Amino acid sequence: MKISDIITVDKEIQSGSPVFKNTRVPVQSLFWHLESGVTIDEFLEDFPSVSKKQVIQLLELSNKIINTPQVIRLYETVA
Repeated sequence: MKISDIITVDKEIQSGSPVFKNTRVPVQSLFWHLESGVTIDEFLEDFPSVSKKQVIQLLELSNKIINTPQVIRLYETVA
């Protein structure tokens, strides 16, 4: 899975904020919804142009990034 299969960053779309590929839905909106206690299914109801597969892939990718040795070392440096 490549990040470009999940999100798009284009200055012409949402001023360059990362969006779910083939949509205008900012990735950040998913995280805001989840932080507010909204379920993935409720998020998908609010943004029908985003697929559940896209959400799951983004969360899986985010998990991989957070668990990379580089991020772990960064945490150890600033914590």
